Amino acid sequence: MIAVIVPAHNEQHLLGPCLRALLHARRAVKALGEAVQIVVVLDDCSDATEQVAQAYGVEVLSVSARNVGYARRAGAALMLERGARWLAFTDADSCVPVDWLVCQLDFAADAVCGTVHVPRWQAYQDAALRARYLARYQAREGHRHIHGANLGVCARAYERVGGFQPLAVDEDVQLVSALHASGAHIVWTALNSVSTSSRGDCRVSGGFGDFLKRLGEPAPGLEDRP
Repeated sequence: MIAVIVPAHNEQHLLGPCLRALLHARRAVKALGEAVQIVVVLDDCSDATEQVAQAYGVEVLSVSARNVGYARRAGAALMLERGARWLAFTDADSCVPVDWLVCQLDFAADAVCGTVHVPRWQAYQDAALRARYLARYQAREGHRHIHGANLGVCARAYERVGGFQPLAVDEDVQLVSALHASGAHIVWTALNSVSTSSRGDCRVSGGFGDFLKRLGEPAPGLEDRP
């Protein structure tokens, strides 16, 4: 079984498109004869995120941590108990391509780190910001970007390194670093790029949204960690 884990904190406005895209990706894998289970991990939600998830017929798991690493870990634990052989992770403000899961599986790797792209920029984000972003981002094979919005891990490799740690930021970096240290075979690809939001009201401090904010106020020595 293939598992897809989506952490969400008050994402009622963006979760619908995310789940529509995942359902398309699930159908592409099921056509190959493999089951796919999707779980939205509701992390201290106070809006209609749960109702949106239920409307799309996907499973929900509730936690109250306000911690994305904890949410990803909880969702993975649930799916591992059910015998998942592959864990795919994305974010509630992101939309995967139809061949997202098929691409991950075709690599036959321990982990697949994919890229992201911004299809629609916010009105207040000017052309200079977009240019700075594109100049820094390496949307190519062999890149070294790490995104929780586009990450797949073999269950055995995930369990071998202890999985996601309950970190409020850079939980994805920690996991991939642990996988690398363990000798895991990691593929870095741009073939299954995930579209993501450029919104300013980002849910995770230090994540992709904050990276874009920092680009909007360039300073010497700005860390390149999109």
